[in-house]
Amino acid sequence: MIAKLHDRLVKKEISCKELTQEYIAAAQRDNAELNAYVTLTPETALETAEKVDEKIAAGKEISLLEGIPMTLKDNISTDGIRTTCCSKILEDYTPIYDATVWKILKSQNSVLLGKTNMDEFAMGSSCETSYFGGAKNPHDTGYVAGGSSGGVASAVGGNIAVYGLGSDTGGSIRQPASFCGIVGMKPTYGAVSRFGLIAYASSLDQIGPITTNVEDAAIVYDAISEYDSMDSTSQGRQGAPTRDTLGNDIRGMKIGIAREYLEGIRDDVRAAMEEAIEVYKSLGAQIVYFDLPSLKYALPVYYIIACAEASSNLGRYDGIRYGYKADNYRDVNDMIKKTRSTGFGEEVKRRILLGTYVLSSGYYDAYYKKAQNLRGTIVQSFRNAFEVCDVILAPTVPMTAFENGHAVSDPVETYLTDICTVPVNICGLPGISVPCGSDSKGMPIGMQLIGNSFCEAKILNAAWQYENAAGKFKAAVFGVKL
Repeated sequence: MIAKLHDRLVKKEISCKELTQEYIAAAQRDNAELNAYVTLTPETALETAEKVDEKIAAGKEISLLEGIPMTLKDNISTDGIRTTCCSKILEDYTPIYDATVWKILKSQNSVLLGKTNMDEFAMGSSCETSYFGGAKNPHDTGYVAGGSSGGVASAVGGNIAVYGLGSDTGGSIRQPASFCGIVGMKPTYGAVSRFGLIAYASSLDQIGPITTNVEDAAIVYDAISEYDSMDSTSQGRQGAPTRDTLGNDIRGMKIGIAREYLEGIRDDVRAAMEEAIEVYKSLGAQIVYFDLPSLKYALPVYYIIACAEASSNLGRYDGIRYGYKADNYRDVNDMIKKTRSTGFGEEVKRRILLGTYVLSSGYYDAYYKKAQNLRGTIVQSFRNAFEVCDVILAPTVPMTAFENGHAVSDPVETYLTDICTVPVNICGLPGISVPCGSDSKGMPIGMQLIGNSFCEAKILNAAWQYENAAGKFKAAVFGVKL
């Protein structure tokens, strides 16, 4: 879609202002039902659109992302634009600097339509822990959009943004992309700068694109994967732009299937995986089955490490430095206690308490240290797997989107939606979710392709090949009709 819109802008079939106005109108109309955006920025968007139109009128060349309407998850800092993490504690917080990814896109005149909904501090798998209420699934608003980047997925899936950036700590880009029938990519840890991303778990967090197709994911990834001296873990993209590799022959490519990934998934999801395997066989790929026994440790390892890091990262929200502060208190300690008790939602408090517990004296060795040791085991298991295959094919989520409110009534099942996605974050690997079918109710099913470190080009090409061979799946009915 990005390349087609770029072509229309360059050929002056539509002005950037007209295009932007269409998306603003669609967002203002449909957001009441989707709840994808928590902050709309029409003035900012139109100012940028006018700059792009001036460049085109002057005969200047524009980049692929220039003038394309997009959105950012509300934990990515935007100078002068409210950034809340969808938490009461940051309800009125306005950053004074830009995240590196937004700085890059802003320099290319990307048109920011607004900031999108998310689970509070990215802690959740349904978007329903948001202080502003959850984003809805554009395929059926009775179902969740997924989380934590549910707002971006709802906006892109509902076509009230061309693309968006989300963050993925344990599947928070790929899971909502799967639920909403679109593409979500989590890059290698360090490929995209985390500077300006409000942290959940620093050793797991990664920013990545959510788009309607694989080519768009490659375009956005290529743009944002720059080395950044402001992020000590940054390495940038390794190799040539990934878009240039789309369409490379995959005959002979070894696609690995870990048997453990197929255990405990719903029958319709398994059937979709089997159909995808047949598509790859028809493209000449070689299917390799193998065992990955350490996979069973991934979920407990993830929750111990993520919550431990969250308990440290969220210590800065004390009512003193910035953000919400309780009104009535006796002393400083009472103020901090009341600020955090009333400023954080239940899920965030639950994870902070769990993280503090596993780091506490007497429990550190039993939980946190053991989880870190097991993390090393999981990392080595994936290294061994990539000695026998080029990419790994797996379900993105064991099921399709669940109904609104289900996460509250059955939180354990909600945690289990991360079971297929968290290994990628534990190991710092790249993964991409692409639509591969739908269930009996028409809700999308997603599959993910996992690559070795900095092998984004390989998984993007494999995803692109599948997308072109399998054809288009059911689209949502919201948004701009182009």
